[in-house]
Parts: sequence; C-alpha cells; structure tokens
Amino acid sequence: MTISNIINQFEKNKILFENLLINKNEKEFLWRPLPEKWNLLEIVCHLIDEEREDFRARVKHTLENPLKEMPPINPVGWVLERAYISQNYDDKVLEFLKERGNSITWLKTQVDSNWDNTYLHVTLGEMSAKLFLTNWLAHDYLHLRQILRYQYDYLKEQTNIDLQYAGNW
Repeated sequence: MTISNIINQFEKNKILFENLLINKNEKEFLWRPLPEKWNLLEIVCHLIDEEREDFRARVKHTLENPLKEMPPINPVGWVLERAYISQNYDDKVLEFLKERGNSITWLKTQVDSNWDNTYLHVTLGEMSAKLFLTNWLAHDYLHLRQILRYQYDYLKEQTNIDLQYAGNW
C-alpha cells in the first residue's frame, strides 16, 4: 500500500467516523457494554489524543527528528487524567474530525518524504515512519470495529430482541 493510498483511506475513514459518531443522544454515548469498557465519549476523546499526540506526532517526529527521543504518551492513563467522561460529546466529535482533517492536510504535504526514516524505540526496536503511518491506519480499523460492536451491543440491549436472524457477529 502506498503512502497516497493510506492517506486516501484516512479520508474515507473520516467520513465513516463522522457517520458513526454524530447525532448520538446522551444515553447512547454514555452507555457502556460492560462496566470496565469505554463508552463512546471516552472512545472519541481517545481518538483525538491518539490523532494529535501519538500517531501524527510520531510520524512527524520520525520523518523530521528520528534520532531525538520521543515524548512519552499515556493513552490508558489519559482517560482519567484528562477527565474524558466530563467532556462534551458533540464538541469532541467535531474536534476529532477537525484533527483528522489537519492530519490529512499535513500528510498530503509529506508524500515524498523519506518514509524509511527509522526511530529506535527502547522496547520495540527500529520503527519506520511508514510503520507508524500503517499502524495509525490499523488503529482506525480497530476503533471502527469497536464502535460498530458498541452499536450492535447497544441495539441488542435496548431492543431486547433476538438478533440471530441477522447472522453471527
């Protein structure tokens, strides 16, 4: 998959995220499939932080300063540290979509960069800019799957109707 293909997929995924996340009521975006699982609000806040501080920042860092140490991140800890649960859902969805647009715009200026630049991660070893970019796309897919599962489970619980006729999840 080329860099341009990945960027194009980010554009498509932005539309998917928008369609999956907009127009949710409070009951729906605060619902949890299990007490220890994230709700939609927490997922959206996570997506924003990962967009800005993890994937975009790490791709940029590896392209521009691969020999310099990367700032640490704490995705799991940010849920409480940044009080995800107290954020405004609609504002956060719009913020994520804006950040994704910023990422796409920036990535389009980087198509001809050296995507083989590598960063030496303390525990994971050499990681190229292309590896970070490809994992960013994989992260999208993981959360798209998570959100779809969330919606399936929400439908099942709210309707209390047997969904076996639809097929196996």
